[in-house]
Amino acid sequence: MKPETRNDDPATPDRRIRSFVKREGRLTPGQQRNLEDLWPRFGLDPADGAFDWPVIFGRDAPRTLEIGFGAGEVLATLAAAHPDEDFIGIEVYRSGVGRLLGEAAQGQMANLRAICADAVGVIDHAIPTASLDTVLLYFPDPWPKKRHHKRRLVQTAFADRVHRILKPGGVWRLATDWANYAEWMREVLDLHPGLENIGDDNGCVSQPPRPATRFEQRGLRRGHAVVDLAYRRR
Repeated sequence: MKPETRNDDPATPDRRIRSFVKREGRLTPGQQRNLEDLWPRFGLDPADGAFDWPVIFGRDAPRTLEIGFGAGEVLATLAAAHPDEDFIGIEVYRSGVGRLLGEAAQGQMANLRAICADAVGVIDHAIPTASLDTVLLYFPDPWPKKRHHKRRLVQTAFADRVHRILKPGGVWRLATDWANYAEWMREVLDLHPGLENIGDDNGCVSQPPRPATRFEQRGLRRGHAVVDLAYRRR
């Protein structure tokens, strides 16, 4: 298996191959209410320009970004457990953003912010270079059919993006329950000159520092083995 190593970003942004398909269902009344009432407090708009993290959070603390946080259970758990650190989540589906905003308000999490947009555009235009200590990518869409592998988020071009926004020594953590995608991730990232595999079990992480997710539990019910990986910016 040979992962794609080219940059799939043509000059016209609308032609870029996306790693997601927008099939969002109806928002619940609570999610809609959260988006309307809580967005000014916990939401960030990348259209406003590059984010100034110390201004946004009112301090300079370790920062974690989760890409595609889904329902937000990992991000909310980490933010609640580490009030001395700051957490940012990017999710393209408004239902997940609405859920996370509710969790942030209920837990009074001043250290949590949400972005509702395509992660690639946000990284390219709004996240400063070397400004993050940790990046999380847990259970991205595996696009299991071979003809869809070009849609997988983990490609060399995306690894270049994550490398840019991580601080030197910062860590990118990934997880998947699809064996083929785990192999793909290893082939792409082990070869990246700016990233170092810091796994402890044959290149994988045996005890990842994260709570379980509903995607993980679904995969386990299907008999899938979960693989966690970690890469440090050289």
